Amino acid sequence: MSSRSCRKVDESVIASGFFDSFDYVLTDCDGVLWMGNVPIPGSIETIQALKKMGKRIIYVTNNSTKTREEYLKKCESLGFPATLDSIITTSYCVPCYLKSKNFQKKVYVFGSTGITQELEKANIQYLPIGPDPIPDNWIQWLNDLKLDPEVGAVVVGFDQYVSYPKLTKAASYLKNPECIFLATNKDEQFPAEGNLIIPGAGTFVYAVEVVSGRSAIALGKPEKFMLDCIKQIQPEIDFSRCIMIGDRLNTDILLGTRHGLKTLFVLTGINSLDDVQNFQKSKEEKDHMFIPDYYLPCLGDLLKFIKS
Repeated sequence: MSSRSCRKVDESVIASGFFDSFDYVLTDCDGVLWMGNVPIPGSIETIQALKKMGKRIIYVTNNSTKTREEYLKKCESLGFPATLDSIITTSYCVPCYLKSKNFQKKVYVFGSTGITQELEKANIQYLPIGPDPIPDNWIQWLNDLKLDPEVGAVVVGFDQYVSYPKLTKAASYLKNPECIFLATNKDEQFPAEGNLIIPGAGTFVYAVEVVSGRSAIALGKPEKFMLDCIKQIQPEIDFSRCIMIGDRLNTDILLGTRHGLKTLFVLTGINSLDDVQNFQKSKEEKDHMFIPDYYLPCLGDLLKFIKS
């Protein structure tokens, strides 16, 4: 059994100084604030109320399909208070990492326009993206395939146009041990309602890892590099005075438990309270890192405590 406890936020938690324990709110987006383009009930009002309390709100998403500017527009259109400096995406983390390595080559992007637009803003060259279907005569295609010798990095994120040619090209570039291998994130699924399971970027990352025999450097939650990117934009931040809100235990919550942030788990996305209880029962110490400090059925349930 774990020594870590997960408490439901109630009057006793509030009375013990819950709101006084943090200055910054780091919140995931998909499955916490909205589902697709529909806000989860109560999430807008709760974020607005936290901001009125003086809390600094930072939106921290592993979704690489949009740029920070596109996420700002989405927040504004839905009613979430935001500025560009309050948004961190894994698509933005990609050029930050490459610039930190003084990268001067081209990037093969197994992903979407969110990544390529952020690369373009950083003046980093990349190969064209989009549909890359396999022709019927795929053996001939393989014989004719020519790789670009200037490619020095492969970035894998979410790609709705996943295909055999893309797997082949990504793995072939990675045959060069000096080629950088980045993953925006390793989320297996997107949060979704109903019976659908929507594959996430991790699905494609793991496929490239298997075929290439290499391990990707992941940039998004739960990795520290995402916090490093936040620190670059908000140098005054103290992560010991932050709370991370999320729906996924192996990304949002693990980011917090690994790096000293308080954690609030909501049940509107990927994981359930049963998952938390299973980790609490585990004899493996590493599993206890997935246990959040607090939980609520949804973020909107916090609103009544703010109002009181």
